[in-house]
Amino acid sequence: VPSRGDGDGDGLLLPTQSRSCRLKASYKVELAKMLLNEGQGHLFEHWPEPGVHDDKKKNFFDQVSRLNSSYPGGLAAYIQNAKKLLADSKAGQNPYDGFTPSVPSGEALTFGDENFVSLEAAGVKEARNAAFVLVAGGLGERLGYKGIKVALPRETTTGKCFLQHYIESILALQEASCKMEGECHTKIPFAIMTSDDTNALTIKLLESNSYFGMEPSQVKILKQEKVACLADNDARLALDPNDKYKIQTKPHGHGDVHSLLYSSGLLEQWKNTGRRWVLFFQDTNGLLFNAIPSALGVSATKGYNVNSLAVPRKAKEAIGGITKLTHADGRTMVINVEYNQLDPLLRATGHPDGDANCETGYSPYPGNINQLILELGPYSEELKKTHGAISEFVNPKYTDSTKTAFKSSTRLECMMQDYPKTLPPTAKVGFTVMDAWLAYAPVKNNPEDAAKVPKGNPFHSATSGEMAIYRANSLILRKAGAQISDPVVSTFNGQEVEVWPRVTWSPRWGLTFKDVKRKVHGNSSVSQRSVLVINGRNVVIDGLSLDGALIVNSVDEAEVKVTGHVENKGWTIQHVDHRDTSEMEESRIRGFKFEKVEQLEVNY
Repeated sequence: VPSRGDGDGDGLLLPTQSRSCRLKASYKVELAKMLLNEGQGHLFEHWPEPGVHDDKKKNFFDQVSRLNSSYPGGLAAYIQNAKKLLADSKAGQNPYDGFTPSVPSGEALTFGDENFVSLEAAGVKEARNAAFVLVAGGLGERLGYKGIKVALPRETTTGKCFLQHYIESILALQEASCKMEGECHTKIPFAIMTSDDTNALTIKLLESNSYFGMEPSQVKILKQEKVACLADNDARLALDPNDKYKIQTKPHGHGDVHSLLYSSGLLEQWKNTGRRWVLFFQDTNGLLFNAIPSALGVSATKGYNVNSLAVPRKAKEAIGGITKLTHADGRTMVINVEYNQLDPLLRATGHPDGDANCETGYSPYPGNINQLILELGPYSEELKKTHGAISEFVNPKYTDSTKTAFKSSTRLECMMQDYPKTLPPTAKVGFTVMDAWLAYAPVKNNPEDAAKVPKGNPFHSATSGEMAIYRANSLILRKAGAQISDPVVSTFNGQEVEVWPRVTWSPRWGLTFKDVKRKVHGNSSVSQRSVLVINGRNVVIDGLSLDGALIVNSVDEAEVKVTGHVENKGWTIQHVDHRDTSEMEESRIRGFKFEKVEQLEVNY
């Protein structure tokens, strides 16, 4: 059976019957021959004679079959790619040899100005032609949280988790986009890539919350398979130390999202229903949807095939830089270059200062935040050629400088943002830069690691992620004309952060800056110790003076005007030690929790 990866009949794919059926004997023989051809005879060396451990042997072939069918080109292609990449790694091959870096072209946006507002409107209009893809293969263990990352509260004022916020934001875009059309019944598709670790828990989170208001038919789950581990420089597959009939596997990386979208048929389905854009985003950036409307507006007005969202980055900051690379042979590409590779690359190509700040105080190479907007037509055509295979890398940990043995098994990896590496020079690849305060506050470091971050660099923790949401919302209200008190500085879990008023709203209230501006009137003010929660669409703040906690809940039909002086004891912030096991994990990883002393809650 021709494989997905090549089409010339060399590969092996699973027979068409259900995977749970036992594999045909002839297919097992073909798989065994393929493994022997690829130098994998060691996998069978310990096998006893027929009749002994036959069930375990059958399980082995079931696993080989899965590994073979989930990789573009099959397992033979994986082993061949591994041999080449391991040889390059051993030889110290620089992937950027022959390339000269330069600053690519893109759009830098200023929040709230005329250009920003018009791009937001263009993006909302375009949203009904979009599909969203969330890469959610990760558990929260690295953060000190046992569940899946998308189940973490985005902020603890309302306790809404990341997945709920993402779905409510997509639904708000869907509604606003349709309204601009007059009457339309478009449902924006939403695909979620899960892994073995997160699949069941993601489905449970969706089902137990009625998909957070989205129609179940809008949501498609794509589960990523792991890839085989490599034991040595000859790309011999590693056996599980606890089970000699099982190949050791590890995650392949979020670049798998492309091959899954291709093999699932979703891209064709989306294309046939008039979709024009695919927006990719990662699991724990609580500010992302502040940037989506304007960035989608940039893609539509500039005609970008690929648009990477970016933030200004300081030279040598630990975040990849978006860079144009031009090869001596004339090839060019615009891609993310990791920060530890960008500085030596610049120094080696005639920039003695390396990665240095320019007159703006920032590096001219903007910081990649791993959110991509791809034009569906060209993307789909490209994937027909590549079958979704993304440029891979290998990162073995060698025992010593001879590079002859590994400390532990390794595997090939791929990254979602490396998709542009295979594009022709004619592809329009650009970026959209906006301020980090507005668009980027990922939650990826645990309290211990965050406390070690050098002063002045972002913590990227649950503490900083939540405080960044209040900061962004406060600054947006300020820009809309409200008087918002300055923050105070506090330390939680060893991290010094600004504490702004705890302001949060549902996406339907303030999807774009124009929406917020339309709903904030008069001389409204919010004190630093205040909490303001707006749950509802038609809520106007007009001459409100808030010093305390105010929660406004309204149904869609209600039109609410919030005015006058509201004062109460409010909510206090209690410090929580991240080692205190009597506290909930969600509070421990933040280093604080709220005590709701007094509040005014109004329901319409």
